[in-house]
Amino acid sequence: MSKKTIILTGGGTAGHVSLNQAIIPTLQSKGYNVHYIGSHDGIEKELITESFPEVPYHSISSGKLRRYFSLKNFTDPFRVLAGITQALAIIKKVKPSIVFSKGGFVSVPVVIASKLLNIPVVIHESDVTPGLANKIALPFASHIFTIFKETLNYVPKNKATCTGSVVREHLFNGNKMRGLKICSFDGKKQVLLVMGGSLGSVVLNEAIRHNLQELLERFHVIHLCGKGNIDESLNDIKGYKQFEYVTTELSDLIHAADFIVSRAGSNAIFEFLALKKPMLLIPLSAAKSRGDQILNAKLFKNQGFAEVLEEEQLTKESFMDSLERLINNKDRILNAMHNAEKPKTPKEMVDLILQYEK
Repeated sequence: MSKKTIILTGGGTAGHVSLNQAIIPTLQSKGYNVHYIGSHDGIEKELITESFPEVPYHSISSGKLRRYFSLKNFTDPFRVLAGITQALAIIKKVKPSIVFSKGGFVSVPVVIASKLLNIPVVIHESDVTPGLANKIALPFASHIFTIFKETLNYVPKNKATCTGSVVREHLFNGNKMRGLKICSFDGKKQVLLVMGGSLGSVVLNEAIRHNLQELLERFHVIHLCGKGNIDESLNDIKGYKQFEYVTTELSDLIHAADFIVSRAGSNAIFEFLALKKPMLLIPLSAAKSRGDQILNAKLFKNQGFAEVLEEEQLTKESFMDSLERLINNKDRILNAMHNAEKPKTPKEMVDLILQYEK
């Protein structure tokens, strides 16, 4: 009996890949051939090929759909059309029984091509309001799963289900002592982990480095600063460890952390919630985004899982004040986290996806 095949797609940021990473092992254990369609040079290519070298990775063209004026707005539609043509060829060759899309602009040609070939498509939305790529993909989808119940107000209710979050299983297997060892920390101080997202965050990096001397009086600091953002002049400072980006070490570093400062991408903050790490969220401002992180952070604040500092209010002083508030409210936050709804397992998510299989 020949194996069934599933195509996964999604990219642009690590958040558009992490769920796919979580479900690949379960799909493989069920006997599926897993293929991945992503962009030529997006972060998804590195994440998938390094973590799952046995999974065939197919690159296609994709265009970014911008809300602002850019000359590329005139050329990118042709890249999307090229991507659809390339996706059609891949899907015809691979013959999947279903396609699962995590979003991001590279997913749009794949979703459209799948619909044209009458292949069922399931898409997933992590944020409170759908991103532009998923908005375009919605009419072509058999079903959409959401993390937030509030998202159901923005999608067709007849083909939408709120599943809650799904957390990569390997994150639960992290080890605090391994995390400390990776950073050469002695465990004598509490650990502050700073994450600016897979692409890094200039404002978070500046907030940490401007306050570094004061922070190090109280904490050991793990700083995930984004590709190309290492400050070589700070490499030899005791108690401060910089990384551009981590993959396999992430679970150990999170387990080593007592507090986390982060952007408010939904995949990351639900992982922190599942691992019960008190967090200070500094969401990407509405001036730089569609405001999805602001909504994510607000909901987490309202549910007692986090403290929030708006980017527009971020100063050297407000950062330290907000961090102090987080420390003071640690017990209350942990209590709320212990009472939170448990995340779906990857196996549960896979079972939900496969019910729409052709």
